[in-house]
Amino acid sequence: MIDGHTSRVILSHNADTPALIASTTKIMTGLLIAERCSLDEPVTVPPEAVGVEGSSLHLQAGEVRQVRELLYGLMLHSGNDVAVALAIHCAGSVEQFVALMNRRAESLGMTGTHFANPHGLDHEEHHGTARDLAILTAEAMKNDTFHTIVSTKTVTLGGRTYTNHNKLLWRYDGAVGVKTGYTKEAGRILVSCAERGNRRLIAVTIDDPNDWEDHASMLDHGFSQFTSRTIAQAGTVLGVVPVAGGQRSACGVTVCEDVTVSLAPGERVKLTVELPPFSFAPMEVGAQAGWLQVEVDGAAVLRVPLVWKDTVREA
Repeated sequence: MIDGHTSRVILSHNADTPALIASTTKIMTGLLIAERCSLDEPVTVPPEAVGVEGSSLHLQAGEVRQVRELLYGLMLHSGNDVAVALAIHCAGSVEQFVALMNRRAESLGMTGTHFANPHGLDHEEHHGTARDLAILTAEAMKNDTFHTIVSTKTVTLGGRTYTNHNKLLWRYDGAVGVKTGYTKEAGRILVSCAERGNRRLIAVTIDDPNDWEDHASMLDHGFSQFTSRTIAQAGTVLGVVPVAGGQRSACGVTVCEDVTVSLAPGERVKLTVELPPFSFAPMEVGAQAGWLQVEVDGAAVLRVPLVWKDTVREA
């Protein structure tokens, strides 16, 4: 389990053991579609999407559906045929879309994950880890479209009603997602997310027959044993850089948004501001100027961009 804002690990057991990840694969598929496609785009179902095994919306070749409806069908109903249809719509082929999935996984530091398809059906080259699924979900939940979809209990679109498979949305206070998964070989897989106040926790279990109860217990532990503390506020000057050749001799730096971390009782936070010794004008407000390193009890937990607080023109 991790803090969904900082990705700090709160609970961990066998987090880096490679395993089949079944339909939790669709977290990556859904994120890429949400980022790359308009919800109103029409999708013509290709022949390759018809008859895909496993959970299905029973799409027919040639029928036209909006990206919006298909995303709900992907994340709530877990349609494998939907995953293929969206992959081909987005990238031209399943193979090209899978390449996008693996590139994004690499960029997120998901070192124990390799995708072979967009839906998660068992494949010898398709695997992931609990840590990687948590990292992926933390990124996905930053996307407003993705967040809205996976937190929806039930919706009717295009004459079809989709009901979320994630029972925690009904059972757990603050649950907002994310995805279930199951194959006979993989077992039960669950990625959950819950929010209370400004806190967000993400829990992952793989091959856990008691996942609903275990996730509730994990999330309870996280909310009760850890508190959220704002350690840097947007707009607050965290450092000053001398300016050469500008209309001002110096410029302050800040963070784009408030920075919060989850802390257990007694834990100590250390902030380190990393800035250049000076900078040449011009500089634009909001452009990156350096980094803020956050450590908890000596361990690095977060690295946040620092940006210029003001615009400085050339003299």
